[in-house]
Parts: sequence; C-alpha cells; structure tokens
Amino acid sequence: MDKKTLFDKIWDAHVVRSVPSGPDVFFIDKHFIHEVTSPVAFLNLEKRGVGVMYPARTIATPDHNVPTVDQDKTIKDKLSRMQVEKLRENCHKYGIELHDLGSDHHGIVHVIGPELGVTQPGMTIVCGDSHTSTHGAFGAIAFGIGTSEVEMVLATQCIMQSKAKKMRITVDGQLGNGVTSKDIILYIISKISAAGATGYFVEYAGSAIQSLSMEARMTICNMSIEMGARGGLIAPDETTFNYLKGKQYAPKGEAWDKAVAYWKTLKTDEGAVFDKEYHFDGNDIEPMITYGTNPGMGIKVKDRIPTTEGMEGSNKTTYLKSLDYMGFEPGEPIKGKKVDYVFVGSCTNGRIEDIRAVANFVKGKHKADNITAWIVPGSREVEKQAHEEGLVKILEDAGFELRQPGCSACLAMNDDKIPAGKYAVSTSNRNFEGRQGPGARTMLASPLTVAAVAVTGEIVDPREVF
Repeated sequence: MDKKTLFDKIWDAHVVRSVPSGPDVFFIDKHFIHEVTSPVAFLNLEKRGVGVMYPARTIATPDHNVPTVDQDKTIKDKLSRMQVEKLRENCHKYGIELHDLGSDHHGIVHVIGPELGVTQPGMTIVCGDSHTSTHGAFGAIAFGIGTSEVEMVLATQCIMQSKAKKMRITVDGQLGNGVTSKDIILYIISKISAAGATGYFVEYAGSAIQSLSMEARMTICNMSIEMGARGGLIAPDETTFNYLKGKQYAPKGEAWDKAVAYWKTLKTDEGAVFDKEYHFDGNDIEPMITYGTNPGMGIKVKDRIPTTEGMEGSNKTTYLKSLDYMGFEPGEPIKGKKVDYVFVGSCTNGRIEDIRAVANFVKGKHKADNITAWIVPGSREVEKQAHEEGLVKILEDAGFELRQPGCSACLAMNDDKIPAGKYAVSTSNRNFEGRQGPGARTMLASPLTVAAVAVTGEIVDPREVF
C-alpha cells in the first residue's frame, strides 16, 4: 500500500470525481457562512432558480461587520445593517442554522465552530474567509473560498479544487517561559517568508506542536495563510478528543467511540513523502513581534530591525517603503518604541485561553496612560466564561475595555479602527497597510506580549515584566 500523509487520507476520501488534467470534484462536509461573502452567492442562487442542497451542512453567524458595542440596538452603518439582515433572510428562507447577534453562540465563525463541536477530525470545511484554516487544528482540511465558490457549495455541496502540494513543518524541543503558539507561528513565518508556503497545505508536527492546547493549535493553523499556504492541519490526538467530548455537535455514546476509532487513523503514515519539509528547534523561539507590513517581517522582541545589507533593487525599495510606513529605521531596536493601542481578539487569539493569559498577566497592575486597551472576545461563550471566571473585573480594574464579540479591529470593516498614524500591538493575524484602519500601524504579537505592552506603554519583552 502507498504511504499516505494525513492530508492525502482526508482529501482522497472526499473526491467525488477527478477531472482528467483538471481539478477534483471535492465534497464539503461543513460550510460556514457570514454576512460579507454570502449575500451575492444567495442572490445568484435565486437568479438561477437553484436551492441549497444540504442546509444542515451550513452554519451561519454575522461577525466581520458587526459593532462590538450596543449589539442589542440597530446597526448604525447602513451597509453592515443590510448585510446582516440579508444573512437572516437567507438563513430563514433556506433553513440554515444561524447564530445571530445576541444569541448564546454568536461569535466569530472560526471560534464558534470548534466551541460547538461542529469542527471535527477528518472533515472538509470551507468558508468565504481565508482564515478558515483555523479548523485544521482538529485534523481537518479547511480552507477559504471566494463568493462564487460559496454559491457552488450551497448549490451542490461540492467544489472544484486541484490538490495542493504537501509541506510538513516540524517543531521539536521545549518552549521557554513566555513563549506561546503565536510566537511559534510568527517565528516560522519570519524564517520562510510571507510567501514561503504558497501552493502548499502544511502539516505541523513535532513535540513542541503536540504539547500545545487545542486553542494554541488553532492559532498556528489560523496563520498558515500568512505564509501563503492553502491551509494548515495538525493530526488529532487525545488533546483533540478531550476538547471535543461532550460538545453540542460532537458524537455521543457508541457514535463517539466509533468516531474516535476513526479519528485515531488520521495521522501521516511512517515513510510518507512530503513535497517540502522544514525543521525548527523550539528552544530557539522567543517572544516575537512584527515590525513591517506583512506577517513575515517579524523578529524576536529583543532583536533589532534588520538592516538593508544584502538587499538590492526592488526588494530594498519595498523594504524601505514598509519601514517608512511604520516610522521605523533599519537597524534600530524595536524595544522601547511607544505604543498607542493594544488589541486582544480576532479568530487568531480571541479565545478564553487568550483572555485568561492577559488577565493573569495584568492582575494587580494597570495599563499605561498612553494606552487604549481593547479586549474583544471571539464569541458569546468566551464572554460568558470571562465573566464567570472573574476575568472581566480584573481586566476592567486594569483599565481595559471589554467589548462584545466580533472581528472588531482585526480588519476595520466595522467601527473599531485604529486612528491614522497610531501604533497598535495586536493579537490579530495581519499587519498590512491600513489593515486595522487607514494609516494605522500594526505590530503582531502574542497575548502575553500585548499584555506587557499595555502595562508598560512601549514594546517590551514580556519575560522582563513577569
């Protein structure tokens, strides 16, 4: 028998038909939709007189455009309001499960899927959002799709896809104090670049990866997109099974035992071949932060911003343009830089584990006077847990503002924007020009680093503030 990777096993089990010299007709187990990329897809279905083939395989929630204050009131922005209303209308019309604003399980689509136990090993999962790769943490093939593909999946539960190349990134070794999964992925991207995994589906392996919680694994798979990958995945294990057991949509009773028996087969065979492999030493990873305008422009917090030595032509020009936007100089230290905003949230780091980390760090402390601090839970469930565990009081006493669930300042498609020229240290996933608001300057970091910055008012190594 051929030795297969985890990716091969899941992919091959979902191919309905292979097109000679073309893409595969690929079956999708679960389809997540939100208010931004679904309205046009539904409109085209209506124009064609086509319905939704399997409504029970689709789950909806509004997240990108929604305000994170006064969610019980009418949405002020006209376009956002229309998109949310259309999502409600379409879900009602086609019988699709909707976790609406104010409901118990409303939140960011990539947060509520795992919370509910919808996301499970061996599945194929898509959504009209690039960070669908988050769900790969469970040993699933999950990737973002465009609006026309959203329409295709609604109508047929299939998609036309060419099989990606396979990459394995192995991280072994013991992680040091203050080093989190966000630091791991920022470190990897800094090493292979923001385009280093283009065309690949990445499997993460090694002792450092296996030691991570499910929430930490989701952070890593979430940011696979930021190095150009089609998606990322991690083989399921006891950590995965323990996370899923008892969740609303997880199998129960005998069905659970049968599911776990299958899930245990979802691992790469010994001797299976990848198209490309990388190996990293977890002992070399330290708290990371970005300094430029793509996620690959990252350094250890203690290091200096790289110089232009060895750069030529357009590479040098682009690099200097990025630093000019950020207001930084080649070769200078990033530590000590003053910051204006901190943001904890997004589908990358808006889970309860992230909120706990920040609260534990700032307990008994107070944010610096120059800092505006936003905490945005990834879901109503996270918000509820934060209240029940007393985290909200700790954060509010420290001067943080807790907002309601949503994508918030990760992408500035809503009211939560960083003002032009201001610096924000963010737990989100992208630091492109204007990503958090026109002219905003974003530095990506872990929740621990963000907490340390909030307390000191400047870029600092969190290990020095413990």
